[in-house]
Amino acid sequence: MAVIVYTTPTCRWCKAAKTYLSTHKVPYREVDLTRHPEAVQDVMRKTGQTGVPVIVVNGRAVVGFDRPRLAQLLGLRDA
Repeated sequence: MAVIVYTTPTCRWCKAAKTYLSTHKVPYREVDLTRHPEAVQDVMRKTGQTGVPVIVVNGRAVVGFDRPRLAQLLGLRDA
């Protein structure tokens, strides 16, 4: 399963999303948009938005920390 989390350092929802993924032992790759500004265009193409977090699970983007949607995409029981 491929999971990418687009973040910024000051985003509290980004931190919550990463904690959620770590708690459920879901491996992910973090892309900090302040360190990789070229990735902003990738986020825009995927979502049409620039807000974070954007969590991509197997190519499907979730904008914001939407626990129920993440649980569904990840096959987790606990939302």
